Amino acid sequence: MSLFLSKLSCKRDIDEVIKTVAEKVLVLRFGRDEDSVCLQLDEILSKTSHDLSNMASIYIVDVDSAPVYTRYFDISYIPSTVFFFNGQHMKVDYGSPDHTKFVGSFKTKQDFLDLIEVIYRGAMRGKMIVKSPIDPQNIPKYDLLYHGI
Repeated sequence: MSLFLSKLSCKRDIDEVIKTVAEKVLVLRFGRDEDSVCLQLDEILSKTSHDLSNMASIYIVDVDSAPVYTRYFDISYIPSTVFFFNGQHMKVDYGSPDHTKFVGSFKTKQDFLDLIEVIYRGAMRGKMIVKSPIDPQNIPKYDLLYHGI
C-alpha cells in the first residue's frame, strides 16, 4: 500500500467517494496491499497523483473489504482499476473484451497519465466510453473468467 494514496475500507466509503468527487476522474484501484503487482501499480499511482490533482482523485480499495464492488465489477484478477466521472462509471476500449476496468499494472507512468487525460477530456464532452491511448503492447493480456456459468 502506498502511504500517499487514500484507502477506502468499506462499501459506505466507496459510495460516498463516488457520489462526492465532482468534475474529476475518480480512480479506484482494487487489489491487495501485499500483492507485488498492486505495489508496482501503487507506486505509479502515487507518483502521478500530484501531477493529476486537477484532473483525478485516486483511491485504493482492498478487494476483501468491499466484496459487493468486487462482485459487481467482476474483479477476478488484481490489480483492477475502475474509473468514474461525476458518479458515472467510465468505460475504456483497451482492445479487449472487457471495457469496464483496467487489469494489471500500467507499464509506464506516462501510460497512466495519458489514459486519465483521455478519460477526463472524453467525460467533459459527455462520452461514457473512450478509446485507450495506451500502446496495445503495453496492455496486459488475460482471459475473461466467468464464474457460475
